[in-house]
Amino acid sequence: QVQLVESGGGLVQAGGSLRLSCVASGIIFNINAMDWYRQAPGKQRELVAGITSGGSTNYADSVKGRFTISRDNAKNTMYLQMNSLKPEDTAVYFCNGKISARKVSGSPIREYDVWGQGTQVTVSS
Repeated sequence: QVQLVESGGGLVQAGGSLRLSCVASGIIFNINAMDWYRQAPGKQRELVAGITSGGSTNYADSVKGRFTISRDNAKNTMYLQMNSLKPEDTAVYFCNGKISARKVSGSPIREYDVWGQGTQVTVSS
């Protein structure tokens, strides 16, 4: 079974930094597009940053210059380095991946749209 697990969230003061990690596990052949989303209280879930298998990145305007997305394919891991955090960054952050994998040994290889469980980031003023 393909899974994504986020970690690295927590409570930080405004101006501080956190690094989120997202680790994929399973019978993985390729991790295609990987993205970070967030959902703040009373808000819709929004795309924060994305990265392709080739390393092309994109960011929401609200985080440009402060956040950096990266990936380490050898470790099946994606990161979100968050600097100069603001109270408005407070949200649950979710990892999403388009992953080519076998669900179980011997099954066909398919692309799965996989979501992590989320990790809470709280920025105090």
